[in-house]
Amino acid sequence: AFGARIDEDNLVEFRWARPKTHLHTGSTVSIPFSEAAMLDQFHLDFTHEYAIEGWPVGARPFVMGSVGASRISNASNGSFVRFSMGLGGGIKFFLNRHFGVRVQAQWLPLFVHPEVVSFVCGGGCVVHLNAGLSSQGEVAIGPIFRF
Repeated sequence: AFGARIDEDNLVEFRWARPKTHLHTGSTVSIPFSEAAMLDQFHLDFTHEYAIEGWPVGARPFVMGSVGASRISNASNGSFVRFSMGLGGGIKFFLNRHFGVRVQAQWLPLFVHPEVVSFVCGGGCVVHLNAGLSSQGEVAIGPIFRF
C-alpha cells in the first residue's frame, strides 16, 4: 500500500493485495468443488486514526473503509473482475515518526453475478441491481514506513 495523509488523523491509500485462495461451489457444474485461484485486489482505502488519551503516544487505533475491484483467476475458467469493498480496523504502533508496525483485520465482500434488474430514468435515474455476495476476511501484520 502507498498513501498520503490528508491531515494528522486521516489518510488515503492505494492497496494491491494478491493472496492465493480457493473457489468452492456446491451447485455449479462448470467449476470443480474446490479449485486453486489467484485473487488480485485493487482498493482505495480511507483510514481514520484515533489519538486516545491515556494510551501510549505511539499506539494509534484506526478504522478503515475501502472500495475497489477484485480480479479472480484460475486455470480452468480464466478470470473475471468484480466490484469489491471493505470495512475494517486495527492498531498502528509507531516506534518513531518514520517507522511502525500495523495490525489490521478487514471484511472484504465481493459482488459476484451482478445483474441489472431494472433501469428507469425521469428527473433522475434509478437502477435496481441484483448480485450474490462472497465474503472474505483478511488479517494482516506488517511494517509502516512514513515519510
